[in-house]
Amino acid sequence: MLMNEATPHKVLRDEPRGAYRHFTAIQTRWMDNDVYGHVNNVVYYSYFDTAVNKWLIEKTLLDPARSPLIGLVAATSCQYFRPISFPDVVDAGLRVAHLGRSSVRYEIGLFAKGEQAIAAAGQFTHVYVDRQTMAPTPVTSEMRAALRELAVHGVS
Repeated sequence: MLMNEATPHKVLRDEPRGAYRHFTAIQTRWMDNDVYGHVNNVVYYSYFDTAVNKWLIEKTLLDPARSPLIGLVAATSCQYFRPISFPDVVDAGLRVAHLGRSSVRYEIGLFAKGEQAIAAAGQFTHVYVDRQTMAPTPVTSEMRAALRELAVHGVS
Protein backbone atom coordinates (compact mmCIF):
# COMPACT_ATOMS: atom_id res chain seq x y z
CA MET A 1 0.00 0.00 0.00
CA LEU A 2 1.36 3.41 -0.99
CA MET A 3 1.16 6.27 1.48
CA ASN A 4 1.46 9.96 0.71
CA GLU A 5 3.01 11.53 3.81
CA ALA A 6 2.36 15.02 2.45
CA THR A 7 -1.41 14.51 2.52
CA PRO A 8 -3.00 17.15 4.78
CA HIS A 9 -5.90 14.83 5.68
CA LYS A 10 -5.93 11.70 7.78
CA VAL A 11 -4.32 8.60 6.32
CA LEU A 12 -6.98 6.67 4.46
CA ARG A 13 -7.31 3.00 5.27
CA ASP A 14 -7.81 0.07 2.96
CA GLU A 15 -11.54 -0.16 3.74
CA PRO A 16 -14.27 -2.50 2.47
CA ARG A 17 -17.36 -1.56 0.46
CA GLY A 18 -19.51 -1.62 3.58
CA ALA A 19 -17.72 1.48 4.91
CA TYR A 20 -19.46 3.66 2.28
CA ARG A 21 -23.09 4.86 2.33
CA HIS A 22 -23.91 5.36 -1.39
CA PHE A 23 -22.55 3.99 -4.66
CA THR A 24 -22.39 5.39 -8.19
CA ALA A 25 -21.28 3.32 -11.19
CA ILE A 26 -18.77 5.09 -13.45
CA GLN A 27 -17.74 3.59 -16.80
CA THR A 28 -14.02 3.93 -17.54
CA ARG A 29 -13.09 5.17 -20.99
CA TRP A 30 -10.34 4.08 -23.38
CA MET A 31 -8.68 7.47 -22.95
CA ASP A 32 -8.53 7.01 -19.13
CA ASN A 33 -5.74 4.43 -19.48
CA ASP A 34 -2.14 5.59 -19.54
CA VAL A 35 0.81 3.99 -21.34
CA TYR A 36 1.18 1.51 -18.47
CA GLY A 37 -2.26 0.01 -19.18
CA HIS A 38 -4.18 1.31 -16.17
CA VAL A 39 -6.25 4.38 -15.36
CA ASN A 40 -3.95 7.38 -14.98
CA ASN A 41 -3.75 8.85 -11.49
CA VAL A 42 -5.26 12.22 -12.44
CA VAL A 43 -8.42 10.55 -13.79
CA TYR A 44 -9.27 9.25 -10.30
CA TYR A 45 -9.92 12.86 -9.26
CA SER A 46 -12.52 13.21 -12.02
CA TYR A 47 -14.23 10.08 -10.65
CA PHE A 48 -14.36 11.73 -7.19
CA ASP A 49 -15.88 14.87 -8.69
CA THR A 50 -18.40 12.81 -10.66
CA ALA A 51 -19.49 10.75 -7.64
CA VAL A 52 -20.01 13.78 -5.39
CA ASN A 53 -21.76 16.01 -7.92
CA LYS A 54 -23.94 13.23 -9.36
CA TRP A 55 -25.22 12.53 -5.83
CA LEU A 56 -25.90 16.24 -5.22
CA ILE A 57 -27.76 16.56 -8.53
CA GLU A 58 -29.80 13.38 -7.94
CA LYS A 59 -30.82 14.71 -4.51
CA THR A 60 -31.80 18.03 -6.19
CA LEU A 61 -29.29 19.84 -3.99
CA LEU A 62 -27.35 21.15 -6.99
CA ASP A 63 -28.40 22.62 -10.29
CA PRO A 64 -25.02 23.37 -11.90
CA ALA A 65 -26.39 26.28 -13.95
CA ARG A 66 -28.70 27.91 -11.38
CA SER A 67 -28.04 26.95 -7.77
CA PRO A 68 -27.35 30.05 -5.65
CA LEU A 69 -25.08 27.94 -3.39
CA ILE A 70 -22.20 26.10 -5.09
CA GLY A 71 -19.38 23.93 -3.79
CA LEU A 72 -15.82 24.84 -4.72
CA VAL A 73 -13.12 22.23 -4.27
CA ALA A 74 -10.75 23.38 -1.54
CA ALA A 75 -8.72 20.19 -1.06
CA THR A 76 -8.47 16.71 -2.47
CA SER A 77 -6.22 13.71 -2.00
CA CYS A 78 -6.00 10.10 -3.10
CA GLN A 79 -4.30 6.90 -2.08
CA TYR A 80 -3.95 4.09 -4.58
CA PHE A 81 -4.14 0.42 -3.61
CA ARG A 82 -4.94 -1.57 -6.79
CA PRO A 83 -5.04 -0.63 -10.47
CA ILE A 84 -8.22 -0.05 -12.46
CA SER A 85 -8.17 -0.36 -16.26
CA PHE A 86 -10.48 0.22 -19.20
CA PRO A 87 -13.04 -1.36 -19.73
CA ASP A 88 -13.68 -1.68 -15.97
CA VAL A 89 -16.78 -0.16 -14.44
CA VAL A 90 -15.90 1.66 -11.23
CA ASP A 91 -18.22 1.55 -8.22
CA ALA A 92 -17.60 4.85 -6.43
CA GLY A 93 -18.57 4.64 -2.75
CA LEU A 94 -19.41 7.94 -1.06
CA ARG A 95 -19.67 9.08 2.55
CA VAL A 96 -19.39 12.33 4.53
CA ALA A 97 -16.56 12.43 7.04
CA HIS A 98 -16.90 16.06 8.18
CA LEU A 99 -19.75 18.54 7.97
CA GLY A 100 -18.77 22.06 8.91
CA ARG A 101 -20.62 25.37 8.80
CA SER A 102 -19.85 25.99 5.12
CA SER A 103 -17.72 22.99 4.18
CA VAL A 104 -18.10 19.25 3.64
CA ARG A 105 -15.37 16.64 3.45
CA TYR A 106 -16.46 13.69 1.37
CA GLU A 107 -14.58 10.39 1.31
CA ILE A 108 -14.76 8.29 -1.81
CA GLY A 109 -13.77 4.64 -2.22
CA LEU A 110 -13.24 3.37 -5.76
CA PHE A 111 -13.85 -0.32 -6.40
CA ALA A 112 -13.71 -2.29 -9.64
CA LYS A 113 -17.29 -3.46 -10.29
CA GLY A 114 -18.18 -6.36 -8.02
CA GLU A 115 -14.81 -6.34 -6.22
CA GLN A 116 -14.66 -6.15 -2.43
CA ALA A 117 -11.09 -4.84 -2.29
CA ILE A 118 -10.75 -1.07 -2.62
CA ALA A 119 -8.71 0.21 -5.58
CA ALA A 120 -8.33 3.81 -4.36
CA ALA A 121 -9.54 5.98 -1.50
CA GLY A 122 -9.89 9.73 -1.72
CA GLN A 123 -10.99 12.82 0.12
CA PHE A 124 -12.73 15.76 -1.50
CA THR A 125 -13.57 18.96 0.37
CA HIS A 126 -16.19 21.41 -0.88
CA VAL A 127 -16.44 24.90 0.55
CA TYR A 128 -19.92 26.22 -0.18
CA VAL A 129 -20.12 29.77 -1.48
CA ASP A 130 -22.74 32.17 -2.78
CA ARG A 131 -22.58 31.94 -6.59
CA GLN A 132 -22.73 35.74 -7.01
CA THR A 133 -20.41 36.97 -4.25
CA MET A 134 -18.21 33.85 -3.92
CA ALA A 135 -18.33 34.39 -0.14
CA PRO A 136 -18.41 31.27 2.07
CA THR A 137 -22.04 30.53 2.93
CA PRO A 138 -23.53 28.16 5.49
CA VAL A 139 -24.79 24.83 4.19
CA THR A 140 -28.59 24.98 4.03
CA SER A 141 -30.67 22.93 6.46
CA GLU A 142 -32.03 20.88 3.54
CA MET A 143 -28.52 20.08 2.33
CA ARG A 144 -27.30 19.40 5.87
CA ALA A 145 -30.12 16.85 6.40
CA ALA A 146 -29.28 15.05 3.13
CA LEU A 147 -25.54 15.06 3.90
CA ARG A 148 -26.21 13.48 7.30
CA GLU A 149 -27.58 10.44 5.41
CA LEU A 150 -24.04 9.91 4.08
CA ALA A 151 -22.33 10.71 7.37
CA VAL A 152 -20.08 8.30 9.21
CA HIS A 153 -20.07 8.10 13.01
CA GLY A 154 -19.43 11.32 14.87
CA VAL A 155 -20.37 13.74 12.06
CA SER A 156 -22.75 16.47 13.21
